[in-house]
Amino acid sequence: MHSIYRNELIDKIFSIQSKTEFEKLALEVFQLQYNTNSVYKNYVNTLGIEPQKIDSIQNIPFLPVSFFKTHEIICGDKTRYEKIFYSSTTSSSTPSKHFVKDISIYTESFQKAFEQFYGDIKDCCVLALLPSYLEREGSSLVFMAEDMIKASGYSSSGFYMNNYEELVRALTRLEKQGQKVLLLGVTYALLKLAEKFPMPLTNTIIMETGGMKGKRDELPKQEVHVLLQKAFGMKNIHSEYGMTELLSQAYSKGEGVFNAPPWMHIGIRDIYDPLKVAFQAGSGAINIIDLANINSCAFIATDDMGQLNKNDSFEISGRIDYSDVRGCNLMAEDL
Repeated sequence: MHSIYRNELIDKIFSIQSKTEFEKLALEVFQLQYNTNSVYKNYVNTLGIEPQKIDSIQNIPFLPVSFFKTHEIICGDKTRYEKIFYSSTTSSSTPSKHFVKDISIYTESFQKAFEQFYGDIKDCCVLALLPSYLEREGSSLVFMAEDMIKASGYSSSGFYMNNYEELVRALTRLEKQGQKVLLLGVTYALLKLAEKFPMPLTNTIIMETGGMKGKRDELPKQEVHVLLQKAFGMKNIHSEYGMTELLSQAYSKGEGVFNAPPWMHIGIRDIYDPLKVAFQAGSGAINIIDLANINSCAFIATDDMGQLNKNDSFEISGRIDYSDVRGCNLMAEDL
């Protein structure tokens, strides 16, 4: 069961070489999604926007990420999809749901992006410390990690759940062998590892995926990285920026500065004027165009605050406090 859009645009999307190509395809995807995604179409119409007049990515309406909690965001036949990804939640919150019509698009997206920034995954032994994600169904991060573990081909690659002693034995053995290691971990689990088993790591990339998941108090990202750097004698801690509502990830190799693959672009919106979006250096709320989301919605207004740099890298500074902000999110209740 593959998307009818697969052959038309996906090959072009994953072959983007320039901003001009990206913008042309983004406008094409916008028209496609306006015509085939009923929720997005109703949202655009509610804003009073005439789709035929959208001639630049600055004018494309971005769907608030909260809509993934309340609506089925999917193009075409809503009964035809291969997988549903769910966001992590507290007991009192509603999870986001991402209906994925063609799972091969997600696989291609994370494989190509990782290779762009880190090279062939076959060169790495992949150790995944993602206990809170493994404890629930439908995690896109676990799906990605499973694929990376399988592709790496090393017998030590795998999920280590809460077995820190076994993980330490594997890290110690691999370090002695001089083997390149990717340790992919949720923040609170990496901090626990750092507190209980500090050790020098010279051949290991530590990549935190964010989140305390209610296991401990939130800490500023910079403070987390300092603690991990000291515990493992590392110059930089890497990060992955992704979310359930996207099918692409950005990566940071240190200091919280992220870079996205060519089919994913970051915009900055004014939190008091959510339709005002700029794709140039500045600070504000984060909007994302993820063209891999061709079968759901490629234009997402996130709840993250951050900064876009002149070289198109970006940084995340925190979450939006909606207690004093009113905007397009309120429309979710009416559509």
